[in-house]
Amino acid sequence: MKRLILRPAIFLAVLLTGFSINLKAQDLAAATLLTRSEQYDKAQAMFQQLIQKEPTNSKNYFFLGENYLLDYFADTISNSLTVAAKSAKEIYQKGVDANPNDPLNYIGLAKVAFLLGDNKTAIDNRAKAKSFLLPYKNIKKIVPPAKDYAFALAKIAESYIIDGQVDTSVALPLIREAIKIDNKNRDVYLIAGDIYILVNDGSKAIAFYNQAQFADPQSPTTNMKIGNIYVKGRALQEAIPYFEEAIKLNANYAPAYRELGQLYLLAQRFDSSRVNFKKYLDLTAGNIPAKTRYVNALFYAKDYDGVVKNVEEIFKVDKSRTYMNRIAGYSCYEKTPPDYDKALSYMETLFKTVAPERIIKKDYYYMARILLKKNQNYPKQVEELSGLKTQLDKEKSKQAVANAAEKAKIKLGIDTLTAKISSLESSITKANAEIDRAFVEYAKVLSFNPDDKSVLNEIATNYYNYKRYEGAAQTWSKMLDTTKDNTEDLMRIGRAYYTGEKYKSADSVFTGVLSKSPNYIPAYLMIARTYSKMDPELKLGIAKPKFEKLIEETKADSLKNESEMMEAFGYLSYFHMMNSNFSKSKDYYNRMINLDPNNKENKIKGYVGIGSVELRSSSTEKTNEGRLPYLTRATEAYDKILALDPTNASAKGQISYIHEFEASIKKGINPNEIKGVISNKTGQPLPYASIRVKDTAAENLSNSKGEFRFEIPQGSEILIISAKGYKAQEIPITKSRVYNVSLEQ
Repeated sequence: MKRLILRPAIFLAVLLTGFSINLKAQDLAAATLLTRSEQYDKAQAMFQQLIQKEPTNSKNYFFLGENYLLDYFADTISNSLTVAAKSAKEIYQKGVDANPNDPLNYIGLAKVAFLLGDNKTAIDNRAKAKSFLLPYKNIKKIVPPAKDYAFALAKIAESYIIDGQVDTSVALPLIREAIKIDNKNRDVYLIAGDIYILVNDGSKAIAFYNQAQFADPQSPTTNMKIGNIYVKGRALQEAIPYFEEAIKLNANYAPAYRELGQLYLLAQRFDSSRVNFKKYLDLTAGNIPAKTRYVNALFYAKDYDGVVKNVEEIFKVDKSRTYMNRIAGYSCYEKTPPDYDKALSYMETLFKTVAPERIIKKDYYYMARILLKKNQNYPKQVEELSGLKTQLDKEKSKQAVANAAEKAKIKLGIDTLTAKISSLESSITKANAEIDRAFVEYAKVLSFNPDDKSVLNEIATNYYNYKRYEGAAQTWSKMLDTTKDNTEDLMRIGRAYYTGEKYKSADSVFTGVLSKSPNYIPAYLMIARTYSKMDPELKLGIAKPKFEKLIEETKADSLKNESEMMEAFGYLSYFHMMNSNFSKSKDYYNRMINLDPNNKENKIKGYVGIGSVELRSSSTEKTNEGRLPYLTRATEAYDKILALDPTNASAKGQISYIHEFEASIKKGINPNEIKGVISNKTGQPLPYASIRVKDTAAENLSNSKGEFRFEIPQGSEILIISAKGYKAQEIPITKSRVYNVSLEQ
């Protein structure tokens, strides 16, 4: 064998070349260590310097791309996936251009595509990467070298991780092959542990992390990861030694102090938490991104006041980091008690100052929730406004028939009510605008994933709660699963349309339910109610056959369907009474009484109805003598109520009224007859004005002089006075028999 003899000059060149290669490797290792230490800004600067020195070294580009993505995942609150992915993609592509035969940057491009939902491009780039991992028989002769080959396989496996999930059927075979090729590769074991964490197999994850520690005893990373497993399992005390061990391995490893600070915060050991967070901040002095991650730790530890305090401190040093308004806004929403006004202020600033591509899905989500919570009293305000308007109408009606002395007193009440209504209307108008905007923000959330059922359900529920019933119905419709029994879902949609007074849409949905389930009683009930709403004055009678159909469907099991049958009897008895078919009306009231012999409440309702029918029948009689038998039968009905419930105040009141009625009849007086004159504000009489008893068919018209006289049903409460070209008025019916009303044009 010939001896290889190197001349001194050649030997020196070889020595220097080896030193140069080793130095480059050390520089790359130092840069990746900065990434692992979560000092992403410093790592980025170092990678960029390496790229300037070695523009053809594709590994520099790959690890810089990794740095961009890890920076995003370390702070998904402050960072934007769109921005991070764009930066990473650009640098990976430069890596491909620098060395088209290196698989790593294709893996990077696959990861970016997968994160952005472009699965086809991800598959293509993984295939391209694998094409450079040549088949092998002898691991010692593998191309590329075993360490690089195994690392590439592990990175391909890692590229299948998204949203905290991984397809183990494709990822784990790659990991197993990587370990077979290089069983001393720290990075392969770390990725294997990360995959098992995602499938909630902590014991296997720890086993792989321990293998990683064995492969690189000086690395604090594995201890950090094992500690985090215990934190995730709420075993806080067991986690502490691992973080402390990470610090022993590298006393300047800042993330370990942050993790300990966060852990102690969760354990409510606040002094220890402050000490570790202070150490973390000292090690990262002047590093705003590090303080940002500290703020994130406070957020996840639910120290929301601490978040806001530190964000404001960051703003004092660096006002350009307006994205920090995000976490401050989130925190004001989450803290107890919440501060929705301040939360909205932070989010408004975020939306105004941050580039659109840096606005993330969660921003729209929080903005929608903040706007709704800020206006959570809206439903009550709407109900209060309705009540105040009804009260105002009553006061105005009282004023119209009051004497001069009473009018001045009533006017004070009217003025107070008017002021309250005006203030409340202004508040509701503002709330409506913010609530409408909330649903615009929800739409932006949906644009990321239109089929996200949890978001759709939240939107629909809020539509319903904030009285946007049609929106609720339409949104719930998007969630229908036609492969399952969706009867209850359809009923919920139909009820939303019904509540929103979209009766034709409601009827269509309920009818659709019956086409699938012909025996579904709730659908028959809702159809009947819907038709009743479409004919509130009973003029068309369109609900009558629907309630009759409801009785037909429920009679097979009258006790099970008791409430539905009672509702049908109630409607039909009232319908027939209002149409003067008193015999038919009493039949249905008697069916109420006999439906369940043990149900006292049903019996009382039936007797109340019979009493009402007899009183109404008496009003149709032309002679006073003819009214007396009806009044006697009405008294008997109310007496039966008292036999069931001796303290029933309503029955006692009706009996008292009947006795007064009988006394007046004997004197030849009709207590149910009213009269008056309808005029306008100038005092001119209004001919052919309508005088109608509210919620009944009883109606009369004024004559050519504006005069009217007619008999109203017993128990009537409100008159509705209207004329063409004039505002209708509701007038409370009192003991007065004369109602002179002035209408406003």
